Amino acid sequence: MTTNTVTQGQSINQTPSTLDNLRPLIVDVAVPLGSYYLFKDAFGMSTFAALAWSSVVPAVRTVWSVVKERRTNGLAGLILVVNVVSLLLSFVSGDPRLMLAKDSAVSSTVGIGILVSVALGRPMMTAGMKPFLVKGDAMKEAAWQRLASGRAAASADFLRKERTFSVVWGVALLAECVARIVGAYTLPVDTMVWLGGVVMAGVMVLTFVVSGALAAGPMEEMLRAEVEAEEAAARDAIAVAA
Repeated sequence: MTTNTVTQGQSINQTPSTLDNLRPLIVDVAVPLGSYYLFKDAFGMSTFAALAWSSVVPAVRTVWSVVKERRTNGLAGLILVVNVVSLLLSFVSGDPRLMLAKDSAVSSTVGIGILVSVALGRPMMTAGMKPFLVKGDAMKEAAWQRLASGRAAASADFLRKERTFSVVWGVALLAECVARIVGAYTLPVDTMVWLGGVVMAGVMVLTFVVSGALAAGPMEEMLRAEVEAEEAAARDAIAVAA
C-alpha cells in the first residue's frame, strides 16, 4: 500500500519527457501529414482520397477534445481545416496554374492559424519549440513553467519572445504562399513545378534561422539563466540553514 502511494506521488511529480512534449506534434501533425503521403505515393490513392483518409485522425482528435476535454485542440483542428480546404480545392481541375497555386492554400491556412493563435494568447508554435529548448531536463522544465507563468523576473521578455517565434513562422508561411501564387501565374508551368519546392525549402531554412535568432536563442539563454538563479538560491538557502 505504501509502495503504491510513493509510486503515485512520483508519477505526479515526474517531469514530462521529450516524448511526452513531442506527442501532440506527432499525433496531430506528423501522423496526418505522413499518412497523406503514404496513401498518395505508396498506395497510389488519388489526392482527394489521400486527403480524406488522412483527415480521420485530426477529425477524431478535434471532436474528442471538444466532447470529452471541453476544449479545442488547436493543432488537430488546424490540420483538419487545412485538409478540408485542400479537399474543396481538389475539385478544381483543368488549369495547371490554378493547381500549382492551390498548393499554397496549405501554407496560408497554417500561417493564418498560427497568427490567430498568437492573437488569442496561445502561440501555436510553442508546442514544437519547447521540446528542443527543454530537452527533457527537469530543471529547465521547471524554469519554463516559472517564466511562462509570470513568476520569474524575465517572464515578460520570455513571453514576448514566445509570441515572436510564432509570429515569424506565421508571417513566413503567408509570404511563401504569396510567392508561390505569384510564381504560378507569372513563370512557366514547367519552371514552377520544381521551383515551388525550392521556394518552400528556402523559406523553411530562412525561418528557422530568423526565429532562432529572434526568439528561440534568447529564450534558451533565459532558461539557462533561470536555472542558474534557482540553483544559486538553493545553495544560499542551504548555507543559511547550516
